[in-house]
Amino acid sequence: MAASADIHDPSSAAYKKARKKHLKSTRNRPEHIDADWTPFRAAEKKYKARFPPPDLSDVLDFAAADPTRAEEVARGKWKGRADSVPCAEVQLRGHGGGGRRAYVFPGTPGLVLLPSFVSPGEQRRLVKWALSEHARHPNETNLDTHYVLPHKGLWNRFLRIRRGECGDTEVLPRAGLQADAKTETESAEAVGPRKLICNEPASPENYADLVSTPKPPAAPSQTLRPVPTSTLVPRLRWANIGWYYHWGTKQYDFSRGPGEISPLVRNICKSVVERIPWADVFGRDKDDDEMVWGQNGPDWMDWNDTYEPDAGIVNFYQTKDTLMAHVDRSELSATSPLVSISLGCAAVFLIGGLTRDDPPTPILLRSGDVVVMSGPGCRRAYHGVPRILEGTLPPHLEGDDGTADGDWALYEEYLRGTRINVNVRQVFPKGFNPPVGTPPSRLE
Repeated sequence: MAASADIHDPSSAAYKKARKKHLKSTRNRPEHIDADWTPFRAAEKKYKARFPPPDLSDVLDFAAADPTRAEEVARGKWKGRADSVPCAEVQLRGHGGGGRRAYVFPGTPGLVLLPSFVSPGEQRRLVKWALSEHARHPNETNLDTHYVLPHKGLWNRFLRIRRGECGDTEVLPRAGLQADAKTETESAEAVGPRKLICNEPASPENYADLVSTPKPPAAPSQTLRPVPTSTLVPRLRWANIGWYYHWGTKQYDFSRGPGEISPLVRNICKSVVERIPWADVFGRDKDDDEMVWGQNGPDWMDWNDTYEPDAGIVNFYQTKDTLMAHVDRSELSATSPLVSISLGCAAVFLIGGLTRDDPPTPILLRSGDVVVMSGPGCRRAYHGVPRILEGTLPPHLEGDDGTADGDWALYEEYLRGTRINVNVRQVFPKGFNPPVGTPPSRLE
């Protein structure tokens, strides 16, 4: 918390250090470097800036007007405004309403924000699930390509180290254990600069093409050295959920099977979708026609019955990480809800339109908030996370959780510099049953 507070204080050492670094890094910067930036790029640059700290007065932040979250906002120092973006309140369904509210955005039909939807207890359970139960075999993480990770998971090994049950053993690079690295990686993706990939949006009609697209494994780095387990933990960036996503082609690799969805995650996502009054989200939309939704027309009326989360990712952001503007178009179900759950530190979320030329809406997402992207326009909208806000771990994630293992202090320590995002979607439309592993010729 101190670092976050200091950077806002012009008399602090942290502020002066950041200013000095900023002046040095911008000394030779062209005067009109931003002339060709799109509105989305300009917004990313604004919120990414380390100095001066970005002004968040134009960022939507419902916690700023919520008395129950006053301590969370005050301690973190970062604060937006609850009236900075046009939106409309809708009452959630079920359990007598319970006074729970969500917000919809006329500028982005299909975007729904549910502040504080996930209870503090559920947040703790999700954090433990993400690190201890999910980021381990058989679920692939960003580290598996390059390292031979402990079978029971990197985080669980780290817990044993911190309990004093074992030493801080080194994790070995995968390439170093291959008898003939060249032979092993001949069919793998070539190592080198990242290539921009722009695929045709997935659909039931091009499923056969998706299946037939080669999806070679990524090549492990040949230059990595063994590293202690504790050093590797902060490098964890993502863990796959459900259907395996192939990053090299930005397509799902259906040949590897569906994978499992945790009942904890599935139940929360199903509850989110069931409680949203979709008639208030889309019912008054004059553009509900086949030109927007496809030849079968709108399907939001059936989501309570047809929504079934079957894929996704757990993102582990450190405070200096960003997620640049992108569009999700790998799912065959192009309109069904994408449910995104925020845990740990807060973040600035940007969502724009169908191109980067559309100015994005900035939203401050705090732990327990849920964002839903649904419908044809919103699911194809550019979005990203330009800033994780340091020092914003909420009070309800501090202190002992009362469980017998007594390990929450280690989770809390990790969360102080981390945002966890559980991002779940539906790959296949209801009723579409893909013949997994079937050769493309038999699908035609």
